[in-house]
Amino acid sequence: MNGAELAIISSKFQGVCQQMANTLMRTGRSGVLNTAHDFSCCILDANNSFITADESLPVHVLAGPDLMAKNIDKFHPIKKRGDAFLINSPYHGGSHAADHTIIVPIIDDKGVHHFSVCAKAHQADIGNSKPTTYMADVEDVFEEGALLFPGTKIQENYSDIQDIIRMCEIRFRAPEQWKGDYLAMIGAVRIGERELLNMGSEIGWKNLSQFVTSWFDYSEKRMRAAIKKIPSGNVTITTKHDPFPNLPKEGLKIKVNVDIDNVSGLIKVDLRDNPDNIPCGLNLTEATTRSGVMTGIFNSIDHTVPPNSGSFRCVEMKLRKGCIVGIPEHPYSCSLATSNICDRLENAVVQAFAKMGEGYGMAECGSLLPPATGVISGQDPRNNKFFVNEIFLFHTAAGAAPETDGWLTLTGMGSAGLCLLDSVELDELRFPMKVYKQEIYMNSEGAGRRRGAPAAYVEFGPFGKGSNMKVAYASDGTHFPAAGVRGGGNASKAQQYKIDKFGKKINLPIVHEVELLENERIVSITQPGGGYGPPYERELPRVQKDFVERWITKKRAFDVYGVKFTSEGEINLKETLIKRKLLQKLLKKLLKKKNN
Repeated sequence: MNGAELAIISSKFQGVCQQMANTLMRTGRSGVLNTAHDFSCCILDANNSFITADESLPVHVLAGPDLMAKNIDKFHPIKKRGDAFLINSPYHGGSHAADHTIIVPIIDDKGVHHFSVCAKAHQADIGNSKPTTYMADVEDVFEEGALLFPGTKIQENYSDIQDIIRMCEIRFRAPEQWKGDYLAMIGAVRIGERELLNMGSEIGWKNLSQFVTSWFDYSEKRMRAAIKKIPSGNVTITTKHDPFPNLPKEGLKIKVNVDIDNVSGLIKVDLRDNPDNIPCGLNLTEATTRSGVMTGIFNSIDHTVPPNSGSFRCVEMKLRKGCIVGIPEHPYSCSLATSNICDRLENAVVQAFAKMGEGYGMAECGSLLPPATGVISGQDPRNNKFFVNEIFLFHTAAGAAPETDGWLTLTGMGSAGLCLLDSVELDELRFPMKVYKQEIYMNSEGAGRRRGAPAAYVEFGPFGKGSNMKVAYASDGTHFPAAGVRGGGNASKAQQYKIDKFGKKINLPIVHEVELLENERIVSITQPGGGYGPPYERELPRVQKDFVERWITKKRAFDVYGVKFTSEGEINLKETLIKRKLLQKLLKKLLKKKNN
């Protein structure tokens, strides 16, 4: 297959994914779908190899759909056109219980299975023992309480299997909302099915099969070429997660060993030297372990390399069963498997690349689940109906890269900035809440030649007579903030506190489900990103812009970046040069002491 044909057909496959995603975005009922875009769509071949995705979260698709499809093959070896399967089990390829996935086989008129389409969408509620999809402080999946589907047929001959639908409707707190999101997912995969059947008729199934083989070979070739541009080396990175319930009091250490061989174009990642599964909700699934590694790698190489099963041939992972960063054993809970420790894993991989040499990798990004992106729930006094939804208010999180400052709306490395921030007006219309303030939190960024994104300050609470709400969150980075690399500074720490009706500030735990009464508010200062390279190397106009826009104070500009501003806001070049030479000597002394 020639290059032109490869480009055209790959674009057609991406176009199918775009149509699926557009359907989910426009027809999803919950805010987590129709506003925040917390969903992904992809296509697999008949051997369950990952072909493509578009506008999809890396943590959802870089591993997982293949594992889920393999389990569906095991439970349902004979498939027919019109079948659809629901799966969310963390022990059967799912990312975590909150991510419901619908997989539909693409079967031609002769009954031959050629492809599968997959729609994965985070649910507002999944029947957990508390009204949140993130249960950090539970001992096992039974205490978590989610309704799990290990690969369950939910449609046959294009009709719902009503027993399964009724199970969900009676278990979930907002059944109408769930049903709307389910129908959106079904609509998405059926559109994908229709389009692929049309492609099979138009292009021919044999030609599409030939495309997949060529596409994987091309992607592998591109991946090996990208790896060969990176210095060879073997690096072990240790990062630490905050001391959540049931974790060690000094925090949980996560070790990642990355070996790069730029001769053969191969990356090996060893995660076996990590703790066993722990009785809490932070255990990773095999899907999120693999996707976390891939997310870190694809954030560190040439961005034009297609992520698919072809390029994945250049990555070898060593995982251990029963490991918190590996393959979980039942009944350990994996409720937060797409965030928290997965965030730390992704960040450790990009830090390893940064250790390989200047211009590679990136600094650590902040974690995903502060109160600003927590799950709200309660009774709406306007209609007396129960509400539950994950909100996506202002959250930054991005660490710095070699050439760019941290992205202001990343929210988390595993989402790649594809989760959109909520419209304040829509949130206030949908829920009995008010957002009082959203702004950049000054002096919070990880300083560097390229700085991390600053923190966000978010203040919100229930609104209206007799209104109250619960906010569930799991705020990593309160103790151990995102780290800088190659001389870059660490980010500031996350914070969360309540303001009662008298204006008194009450500090909150790092993991909590807080109830806010009428006239009370919660403040979330989110976790920003680390810096890349020494701050004293940051170009003067960039420092001046941050100062003028009030992201940093005059004192921080001088103390950290070595830039002296006059009372008129102009740069005093003489004092700046003196200060920067002093900072350079100081950093060299610190690095020498650290290496000894």
